[in-house]
Amino acid sequence: MPSLGKIARRTFLIGSAAIAGGVAFGVYAAQRPFANPNLNDLPKGSASFNPWVIIDSDKITLIATHADKGQGIFSAQAAMIAEELDVDLDQVEISFGVPDKAYYNRAAIDAMAGFPMYDNSPTAETVRGFLGGIVKLALPLMATGGSSAVPDSYDKLRQAGATARETLKLAASQQSGVPVDQLKTERGAVILPDGSEIAYTALAGTAAGITPVADVPLRDPKQWRILGKPMARADMVEKSTGTLTYGIDFRTEGMLHATIKVNPRQGGAMMGYDASEAEGMPGVKKIVEITGGVAVIADNTWRAIQAAEAIEFDWGAAPYPAEQDAHWALLSNTFTDAHLNAEARVEGDVEAAEGEEVVGEYRSPYIAHAPLEPLNATILVGENRVDIWTGHQIQQYVEQFVAEITGVDQENVHLHNMFIGGSFGHRLEFDFIKQAAEIANQMRGTPIQMTYSREEDFAHDFPRHITMGRGVAKVKDGKVTALDVQIAGQSVMRSQLGRMGMSLPGPDAQLHEGAWDAPNFNLPNLRVRSYRTEALAPVSSWRAVGAGPNVFIYETLLDEAIHKAGADPLAERIRLMGHEPSVKVLEAVGEMCSWTGPNIGEGRGRGVAYGFSFGVPVATIVEVTATEAGIKLDKAWVAADVGKVIDPVNLENLAQGGTVFGLGHAINCEITYADGMAEQTNYHDHEGMRLYQCPEIAFRPLEIGTKIRGFGEPPIPPSAPALGNAIFAATGQRIREMPFYKHVDFV
Repeated sequence: MPSLGKIARRTFLIGSAAIAGGVAFGVYAAQRPFANPNLNDLPKGSASFNPWVIIDSDKITLIATHADKGQGIFSAQAAMIAEELDVDLDQVEISFGVPDKAYYNRAAIDAMAGFPMYDNSPTAETVRGFLGGIVKLALPLMATGGSSAVPDSYDKLRQAGATARETLKLAASQQSGVPVDQLKTERGAVILPDGSEIAYTALAGTAAGITPVADVPLRDPKQWRILGKPMARADMVEKSTGTLTYGIDFRTEGMLHATIKVNPRQGGAMMGYDASEAEGMPGVKKIVEITGGVAVIADNTWRAIQAAEAIEFDWGAAPYPAEQDAHWALLSNTFTDAHLNAEARVEGDVEAAEGEEVVGEYRSPYIAHAPLEPLNATILVGENRVDIWTGHQIQQYVEQFVAEITGVDQENVHLHNMFIGGSFGHRLEFDFIKQAAEIANQMRGTPIQMTYSREEDFAHDFPRHITMGRGVAKVKDGKVTALDVQIAGQSVMRSQLGRMGMSLPGPDAQLHEGAWDAPNFNLPNLRVRSYRTEALAPVSSWRAVGAGPNVFIYETLLDEAIHKAGADPLAERIRLMGHEPSVKVLEAVGEMCSWTGPNIGEGRGRGVAYGFSFGVPVATIVEVTATEAGIKLDKAWVAADVGKVIDPVNLENLAQGGTVFGLGHAINCEITYADGMAEQTNYHDHEGMRLYQCPEIAFRPLEIGTKIRGFGEPPIPPSAPALGNAIFAATGQRIREMPFYKHVDFV
């Protein structure tokens, strides 16, 4: 892998700095585990062997701390513990637990090390290890995001289950007098040689006085009973029957309801307001000011929203261009040395490379998160205690911000994390938490549930960043010989971290993610540069973050170059790859659809695209037919290497759901600004894919890589370019801008 070597050498100084910093800051201390938070209020006769397992005389509780936004991680975490603990999921209770640094997310740190996720060289692994240690000491963050929940959980949760199992066997040995090596476990019980059983719950009292057994070997996957096999998700029955309690469903005695109105020009001020009409409306209890706007408190959410709509406001101007055309114009002027974010990758010499040129400009719009459950939080502020009921992806910061607003010590602020009805990055933000805290702080002693209207949710979303790409490709002798890719956009991380009171030192890797780390090691000339502007609308992480728009840019340019060269789109992509798992997923997706080329008949075409994000190579092929009514999506095929399959059914659901998400947003969705405000206010003008438009989606998982990977986001990036490339194959029309409906009709 010659290119990989160049990348590793270029980042050697980063590695050296991390190693030196690790020694200086005592990173070896980071090997020590955090204290078990379950021991703080553990009832007598109960046992907690680690932060993830609690057993008392009545039940077994497994702690699943990663937020569940619909991706199935609630069940997956429990299954990892249960596999080694020797319990079935119908024997246990599962809890989100309490926010604590013991649950910090180690896997989310790997992407920050400055190495592509496929680089497992000693240098890269050393840097990741030391960086992880430093972050653990400085900022041990309990967080869910970046498709990191499964990689973060895989080893430590299985180890937690194994530790609890062996400690329970030791307790059974003390009770029965039978040596530990003669004991077995099965379905929540220790089995004695004579076949008799001692339930785990009956061992809790004894186990509580035993030091947990450490360094227990994990079972070979060939021995797995639960993992790797289809499993029923723990929340499936409740979701299917409409009985699952999301944050918006929470109810408690004496609760009042609130909604907010703040400046629809994000970051603009409230100059004044007239609430006289709203104050006399039915059910209204109080109208209070909050940062940037007001809140209406009423006896139900509908009445609060109706009253809020009756308030007249004088809003200040937006701190960014008021009209959408100005956003694109500003971005167009960002491709200068003064705005350079990073020259992320340089291989060979793209300018000196010979061949015919293909030149293109590509656009990816702002896109709203638009989850089905609008933002909400319920908060009760007491004299010396605050309780919060909501779903969030960074739990510790919820408690911190609420503590700062209410003046209650953070140790007395308690978040009860709940199921989330979709996020896509929306629940990484804290504006709604702060607003709910401001309202509840003015209504002390009364629980207040603050809920956004759908329109407010759209107006105050921090959307996916707008992106413009410019590319030059060169082809010679039927081959692609060079790609020069430039990408301009906002820094997602600077915008997002800024709202958390933090800064981002150095370049933002998300601006070139999905392009700089494309493993085209057999492409002799490749350059990827990213450019940054801070002058546009505030933005946030959106599912797949930088890889979504960047893979569209990269793979559309590459497809244009392959067509110019007269090569086969799948065969040429395989030739350019020097990364075995990526070659395998491309070969697999071609085999799945019996690939014979992009043109499969009059008005019918297939497009292929590859995306690498969050350590996962994904290849997608989309087949379309051009009809009189518009483009019809016939079928899609997806192959991916995830390293290890935890639940094949849920993995297939993630593949299909991510593909639908990627295709639907590519076809239909954008946020545009007029007079500083988002023009799209609800699903009717920001709609996803309709059921009748959805193609059949086939999926094949591969288990090649040495590391397990998350799969909530990786199916999304290749979906849009695969569809665009298929439309070109069927019609001859090349689409360089999303959403596609601006250029073609769809059935």
